[in-house]
Amino acid sequence: MKSARGQALGAGSAFVVLVVWTGFILVARASATRTLAAWDIAWLRFLFSGVLALPLLAWRGNALRAALGRGSEGRAGAALARGAVLAFLAGLGYCMLAYSGFFFAPVGHAAVLLPGSLPLWTALAAALLLGERLTAAGAAGLGLIVAGDLLVGGASLLAAFDGAGTWRGDLLFLAASLCWALYGVLCRRWQLGAVEATLAVAVGCLVCVVPPYALAALLGLVPSRLAAAPWGEILFQGLYQGGVSMLVAGLAYTQVVATYGPMRTTMITAMVPVLSALAAVPLLDEALSPAALGGLALVTAGLLLGTGAVPSPARGPRRRGGAAAAAPAEPR
Repeated sequence: MKSARGQALGAGSAFVVLVVWTGFILVARASATRTLAAWDIAWLRFLFSGVLALPLLAWRGNALRAALGRGSEGRAGAALARGAVLAFLAGLGYCMLAYSGFFFAPVGHAAVLLPGSLPLWTALAAALLLGERLTAAGAAGLGLIVAGDLLVGGASLLAAFDGAGTWRGDLLFLAASLCWALYGVLCRRWQLGAVEATLAVAVGCLVCVVPPYALAALLGLVPSRLAAAPWGEILFQGLYQGGVSMLVAGLAYTQVVATYGPMRTTMITAMVPVLSALAAVPLLDEALSPAALGGLALVTAGLLLGTGAVPSPARGPRRRGGAAAAAPAEPR
């Protein structure tokens, strides 16, 4: 069983993830109406998070190399390869796909398809890479999530016949969610701590993405709008995306995975779709379509069913103290 201190750290980290992920969806969608392009926002995220992570790298560099190479002794370059995979998935893959999606689809779609699809992808990845089995309640919850995704995505595809491009954003959100799910499962498989995993992503993106994109922007090879953006927008995006969304949320998310495991972690984020979709109505003046409302309801029900917050016929009513109290903590 995990210690009380470890459980408290996991619970606090889960709260941070809920707040930051909700804010990420709202800020990213609002950013699509301003000056910077999707690649610009990702570049600022990688630049600021990488620079902020350098002092931490000086302190934890040896621990990072040891953690990435754990279990792969004798295989040259294994630690570097693992770090590159994590940086690609949680950095370049997730950020570019998600930021690009907000230029095509509204928050209601992102709320359903980005965090809402995470349990589906995680269940598949955990089954393949960790050998984790899905409970009856979890399978029922995933069925509801798939139904919600199909409702939202199907409506977008039908609208495509009228020239709408929302379906592009939906596909990008699904792909971004897949990248993040693989990141979480691999962190669990390689037994990486929160600091080491976040450092690998931040430093990897700083080295491999920031210089090439800066050069391409200077040469006019990419449609960058950094030169036209006001300094206030650049500073805000760098600090929020790089400091809060990547470093703070990255550390918190990886700690939650270490405490509860990847499947339970994705179920803990059940409130993110609801909070972000509802907040977008007054903050971004985005009305929820019937398809988005239906998809949101199905995904939320699936997430709650998967956590045990809603009793299912297969498992009966919850035991006193809730699902978390009834189930033993997963091994680290």
